[in-house]
Amino acid sequence: MTNSVVALLTAIPEVVLFAALAIGYGLGKIKFGPIQLGGVCGTLIAALILGQLGVTLAPHVKTVFFALFIFSLGFAGGPQFFANLNAKGLRLGAFCLIEVVVVLCMVLAATYALQLDPGTAAGLMAGAATESAIVGTATDAISKLPLPIAQVTQLQANIVTAYSITYIFGLITIVIATSQVFPLLLRINIRTEAKKLWSEMGGESDEGENAVVAAPHLVGRIYRIGGQGSLAPGKTIADLGIELGKRISIVRMSRQGNDIAIHPALRLEPDDEVLVVGRRDALIKIAPLLGEELANISELNTGLQTQNVVVRNKALQGRTLHELASDLPPNLHIAMIRRGEQSLPLLPDVELQLNDVIRLCAVAATYKSAFSELVPQIGKPLPENRRSNIGVLGFGILLGIFIGGLSVRIGDTPFSAGTGGGALLTGLVLGWYGAKRPDLPTINKDALILLKDIGLTVFIACVGLEAGPQALHLLSQYGITLPLIGVAVALVPALVSLLVGHFLFKLSAPILLGAIAGQQCSTPALSGIQNAAGNSTPLLGYTITYAISNVVLPLLGPLVVALAGVVGQMARS
Repeated sequence: MTNSVVALLTAIPEVVLFAALAIGYGLGKIKFGPIQLGGVCGTLIAALILGQLGVTLAPHVKTVFFALFIFSLGFAGGPQFFANLNAKGLRLGAFCLIEVVVVLCMVLAATYALQLDPGTAAGLMAGAATESAIVGTATDAISKLPLPIAQVTQLQANIVTAYSITYIFGLITIVIATSQVFPLLLRINIRTEAKKLWSEMGGESDEGENAVVAAPHLVGRIYRIGGQGSLAPGKTIADLGIELGKRISIVRMSRQGNDIAIHPALRLEPDDEVLVVGRRDALIKIAPLLGEELANISELNTGLQTQNVVVRNKALQGRTLHELASDLPPNLHIAMIRRGEQSLPLLPDVELQLNDVIRLCAVAATYKSAFSELVPQIGKPLPENRRSNIGVLGFGILLGIFIGGLSVRIGDTPFSAGTGGGALLTGLVLGWYGAKRPDLPTINKDALILLKDIGLTVFIACVGLEAGPQALHLLSQYGITLPLIGVAVALVPALVSLLVGHFLFKLSAPILLGAIAGQQCSTPALSGIQNAAGNSTPLLGYTITYAISNVVLPLLGPLVVALAGVVGQMARS
């Protein structure tokens, strides 16, 4: 029975690939308290188990899919990577430097002490730092070593096995440390500190406890002017606008059943019915001063048009959302701000960066003129639902392969960026240029997410299937040693960053913990911190360090292979 199954899978090896993906994503969805392995680690575990059957795929399959992943990673991160090359970004970028230096030193120390081979050392780094891309760049670097094919295969298998072991323990360590242990070490209540930061940045108290995601920021309400306590009757639209502030605007009005054109000099009368649009928190406060809220919205309801804009005006760098909103005309509102792949909280004191994406909302009747005047002052319009230009993908990977083929020698070891490093660099540049020129057809956000996910998981499945037969040997050789080292490599750089951020940079706890999660590119850690904090303020530290680490850490794959080879020879001599 077993022989017939193996024969079938050998004849149709793609069955094993898709089985690994299906089983792996199922495993990745299982939660162990606050810990969730995710699809990548689940796929790797499933592939290692299925790999015991001895079924593998053609070598070029993993190469192609890794190129798709690493280019998409660079393309998505390019805009924010270059935008953070400023004083503030480089200040938080010190955490990424800590991550690189401490992790590299610890891995090389473990390599010397345990006489690890370059494959195991690279897998240890990838897993403990929870950066899956290192697996690909290190695998590519080992394939270029002047070694027998059997030895190259063994080293590549060791990368995957060491990664699978240390990733699980590294992930658990960083999630628990950042969300539970570090707040205790700082002697703070993370939820209280997050509330305090939210308030300091202009957030309203009713938006603290997850209400930021449970209710929309921008709302419309209809009121009948007048009644006890109302201040609106007798005031002009301009007068009321001064009292309401620019976060609220009257966009439609009905008087005795007739539509009345809105203009600044229009004076409100009792029983006028008005449609008011604005920030939910501000509208809740001002509503009693307008009058009675009406449930029947059919007559005054209207549509809102949206426009996504990429921030390209350098004069806006460092300005706050409040300052930008103050410059907007009354009929325009900010509905969303996105930095990279993360939507930031709409707090007045959130500072803008180049390549941030802002969503503007305007009343349907006036949106064309409003957008045409304001969008050029902010940057470039970002088209919605644009089709992806696959030519950009092909050109970028082709150029990356050429750049990755260029090499220098460190001692007797050739060092090059490899296909992965080259594709990452071209992705960075093309992604940055695409943000600078959003009018050009490039690759849309949803397509990038799909390319990254499918590229990485298929690559991981392929290398897991190859490593399966050799995995048990490495496990028996090192036993519990690798998991313990993985915990240390994940924890020590995070502790160093905690001390530097708290005592030297004096960062607020939510931002500091978010930055530590970002330096390890750990989205699960960010989720754990946000759950503990009760709001999304940790994102303000996460986005900067994530953007830098997501680029720098994958480049360590070839470097750790080269240095581990030298250190290993020193240990054996």
